[in-house]
Amino acid sequence: MCYPELGRDFLFKEVFIIMSNIIQEEIQKIRKMMLSENMVQEGGEKKLKQTLDILKKKKKVLLLSCSNRYNWDEKNIDVPKSKILAMYLNEELGDKSVFIDVSELKIFPCEGNVSREEGNSCGILKSLLKDDKKNPSGYHRCWASLNNKTDELWKISKELFEADAVVFFSSVRWGQANMFYQNLIERLTWIENRHATLGEKNIVEGIETGFICVGQNWNGEDVTKTQMKVHEFYGFEPNKKLYWNWQYTTDVYDESKSSYKKSHKKFIDDMGL
Repeated sequence: MCYPELGRDFLFKEVFIIMSNIIQEEIQKIRKMMLSENMVQEGGEKKLKQTLDILKKKKKVLLLSCSNRYNWDEKNIDVPKSKILAMYLNEELGDKSVFIDVSELKIFPCEGNVSREEGNSCGILKSLLKDDKKNPSGYHRCWASLNNKTDELWKISKELFEADAVVFFSSVRWGQANMFYQNLIERLTWIENRHATLGEKNIVEGIETGFICVGQNWNGEDVTKTQMKVHEFYGFEPNKKLYWNWQYTTDVYDESKSSYKKSHKKFIDDMGL
């Protein structure tokens, strides 16, 4: 009488193991599918069109491209994806926009005067850039501009204070906005410091902002959300519809050469360019 019972238990156990293995295999398939190149971001063309429609209603738009690329062959220029978007919008907006390639400017690093031992001295009146050509608004106050005569941050601030919208374009590198964008936003700390610490008026009140970034496989959405909060702290008026990122794959471990090569064509196709 024992043997039939033993056989039935053994059969149930075998069936359970087989079913468990099948379920685990299906789970792994789903995971691979979700992390595969099939899960690249879609809808870029729609977001780009929406961005253009919003910016067309502005009087003056400042487009700041913050990504770089070295070119070995002058006959085959490689343009960063985020810069392609900025150039496209600039062309479509015509006289309404000003395009600046931040990576081509000489912008010295922030001196960290917010955290000096004797206290915060960022953006104080003594740091005023006394130059009617470089600082026609009289708003530009930055020690690094005074201490480095060849600094070109003024080329951005001059246009910024004449614009009613500014859009930053950046690539994502190692889970953060790239160094050109970060250097720029740090050098603009005096804008936030004037109203947040010194108690003066908000000199960027009413200027709408956007942040568009392009990445390969990691953290693009978080970078975008963080920068929207940063712009809010600065006193700008972030427009949520102007904050978006395009990322090729959600597989953070996909560093294959084929993935990087495919991403450019996918980007162009998805943006409808």
